[in-house]
Amino acid sequence: MMVAMALIVACGFAFADKNEQKELNKERQEIRKLAISELKAKVDKTTKKAAKKYIKEGWEVKPGALPIEKQLEKSYLMQYEYDENNYPKYIMGEASSIGENYDAAKTAAMSLAITNLAGQIQTEVSALIENTVGNKQLSPEEAASIAESVMASKNSIAQSIGRVIPVTEMYRRVKNNNYEVQVRIAYSGEMAKQATKNAVREELEKKGMDLHEQLDKVLGF
Repeated sequence: MMVAMALIVACGFAFADKNEQKELNKERQEIRKLAISELKAKVDKTTKKAAKKYIKEGWEVKPGALPIEKQLEKSYLMQYEYDENNYPKYIMGEASSIGENYDAAKTAAMSLAITNLAGQIQTEVSALIENTVGNKQLSPEEAASIAESVMASKNSIAQSIGRVIPVTEMYRRVKNNNYEVQVRIAYSGEMAKQATKNAVREELEKKGMDLHEQLDKVLGF
C-alpha cells in the first residue's frame, strides 16, 4: 500500500511538473513573439531623435542587446504607465558610473540607480501624502510625521528594494580608456509602496508613533 501511494504521489508530481513546464514553454513562446514584434515595429520620430543624440555622444550597446532606440522606446512606454488611481505602474531610477572595466562600471551604476530609485519613490509617496491631506483623510500633523519618516527612511527603502527590471543599458569609452556605463531601471509601483510601508513603519515605531492606519490610507492599502 505504501509503495502504491508513493507511486501515485510521484506520478502526481511528475504530471504537475509537466504542466508547469508546458505553461513555462507557452509563456516563453509568447515573450519571444512579443520581442520579435517589438523589434519589427517602427520607432517614433522623437525616440529616433533621442537615440541619434546618444549615438552622436559616443554611446553604444553590447553585442546582442537591443538597439538604443528600442531601449529608449521601452523606457518611455513604462515611464508613462499608470494604474486606476493615477499612480505610476513603474518607478524609474537611473545613473551612470565610470570604471576601469565594464562590469565594475555597471555594478556601480546599478547601485547608484537603486539609490536614485529610492529617491523617486520618496517623491511619489510625498505626492500621495499631499493628496491625502487635500482629501481630508489625514490631518496636517499626521501627514507631517509620516512625511518626516518617509524622508528619513531612504536608505531602508533602497535596501528593501527587490528585483528590478533593467530598461536601458549603454556604454562609451572615456578618458584613460575607461568605461562609462549608464543604466535605467524600473520597479513595480505596488512593490515600491510595500517597500515604503515596511521602511516607514519601522521609522515610526522607533519614534513610538502609532500611525499604521494613517500610513495605509496614504499608500492605498
